Amino acid sequence: MLATLLGQVAADPELWADFEALCSFGGRVAGTKEEAKARDWASARLGGISAGLVRRDPITFSGWTCHRSEVTDVDSGRVLAAIPLLGTASTPPGGLELEVLDVGRGLPEQIVAQGDAVRGRALLVRHDYGFGTGSVHRRQKLMCATDAGAAAFLIAKAIPGIGPVSGSSGRNGGTGIPALGLSSEAAATIAAPRRSACIKIIVEGQDTPATTEVLVLDLPGSGPGYVVVSAHIDGHPLGESAIDNATGVVAAMALARAAAPIMSQFSRGLRICLFGAEEWALVGSRTWMDSLSPEARSEMLFNLNLDSIAGTPRLTALTSGFINLPAFIREATASVGTLLPSIEPLMANSDHANFARHGIPAARLVAGFNEPDSVQLYLLTSSDTRHLVAPAELKGATIIAAAILYHALSVSSETMAKLRER
Repeated sequence: MLATLLGQVAADPELWADFEALCSFGGRVAGTKEEAKARDWASARLGGISAGLVRRDPITFSGWTCHRSEVTDVDSGRVLAAIPLLGTASTPPGGLELEVLDVGRGLPEQIVAQGDAVRGRALLVRHDYGFGTGSVHRRQKLMCATDAGAAAFLIAKAIPGIGPVSGSSGRNGGTGIPALGLSSEAAATIAAPRRSACIKIIVEGQDTPATTEVLVLDLPGSGPGYVVVSAHIDGHPLGESAIDNATGVVAAMALARAAAPIMSQFSRGLRICLFGAEEWALVGSRTWMDSLSPEARSEMLFNLNLDSIAGTPRLTALTSGFINLPAFIREATASVGTLLPSIEPLMANSDHANFARHGIPAARLVAGFNEPDSVQLYLLTSSDTRHLVAPAELKGATIIAAAILYHALSVSSETMAKLRER
């Protein structure tokens, strides 16, 4: 059965076609028409695997619409390349004119070290490479800046020529400060040693209730329980959200196609979950998981989350603090000649974190971990388009995911139970 499953994935002619089709919907920001169209497309594709079994669970979240956004260098009058972070707080009518305080990378200790100098200023920090053991997430920097009394938050990529960096503010309708992503060139205009830089920020946004959906396809086995393969459909306004996360969505659909004909031979089933609003601080999967009964959550024995799985051929498993998962992953991937490395502490950077929060063993597959020179550098920018992904890399990642899926479907109940140990 392993050879059958891997062979079906390796020969799947629809994997790359699905990837290009999903990229064609654009960035797919949650709550927008393009995300809804992409979700309809994905639902139809899943329905073709098992007609009538696709469930569309609605999720309401605090959406946001930006009517105007602008950052201007006051001295020169030059409008800087910038984009508001999703859901960010608005400025007062007429905007804010602020001095800029450049704190370099913007580590929490760097921000705290500035003391009262932060208060009332626009804090400028740099965007960390997203996948690394020492990476500090944007929202952690933003939270520290807010707590320190900053009046605005600016975050910039270090890569010239690609425009501003996007991302979520994580505000979700609450309080906060205006937060925007800048281009490398914009940051250079206002950065230290120009200590007297002054900018004007205008953000006119509107919080509005928004909806997305979780697409759920159940392919039952011969007994109880499900292995859950998840990915998120939504993305950001720049580029095509190709690596992040068209790669994960189409791989999940390919696994469902390959597994569907042989599911009766496994004692547990396969559940595909395609989430929306992941880029809004994981609110889609969090709301959905919290809405389930304890009995429904207990059916889910293991979560394999596919997020940004191509762009480099090297994959890593983020195993969320479950002590037996690294060995489980290594055993699974040995069947395809790979001993996949694991990062063991919980990294709450995708939907697997909400499964782990409820005690469900969860691992995220991600490409480019600790490879800061890989094309994963371009995530959250206009450069995250299909040209960054090689067909062979996408297929190879999907085959590795298939090996993990097979292992999770076929091992003993005792082995699966041990995965819950932390």
